[in-house]
Amino acid sequence: MTTQSKSSNISDSYPSDLREQARVALKDQKSRTITVLSSLLAVHDELGYLPIEALEEISIFTNSSVNEVWSVASFYPNFRFTPPALHSVEICWGPTCHVLGAQQILQGVVQHLGLEGEGDTDDGEISLKYNTCLGVCPHAPAVSIDHRLVGHASLAGVIDKIKTLIEGSKNKQGGD
Repeated sequence: MTTQSKSSNISDSYPSDLREQARVALKDQKSRTITVLSSLLAVHDELGYLPIEALEEISIFTNSSVNEVWSVASFYPNFRFTPPALHSVEICWGPTCHVLGAQQILQGVVQHLGLEGEGDTDDGEISLKYNTCLGVCPHAPAVSIDHRLVGHASLAGVIDKIKTLIEGSKNKQGGD
């Protein structure tokens, strides 16, 4: 029995929606050369993370073993293997941002969110990530909040934006 047919048998026991989303992302790749890495990126962009179902679909699509796919995926720290929180906050700590105050923002946000470093808050509201470069050095220190860049960021401003995100989520859920 081939690895591919084993993966196909396994795939029947998982929810089809994640598998179907992964398949669509894989088929929609526009690159001439399809690799395990390009497939991981396509699926991660689509789903926001890489569940086991997606790794298995990539394995089938690229004619690779699940272990080969996992070895590539686990090498890169930017891939998530659990669903992301509702909102993302990335704080640049590259050289320019660091010199212009990112460390204070980083420490303050970590403390405000009750985290010890990068990660997700217990309530699933915020994913905090350190970023080595957001590419906007002239606007340092820089922060990305839900993929929107904030230049010349301040700790107070970032915390206000985070509070607004959390409050907006509570209002959508009917919380107080």
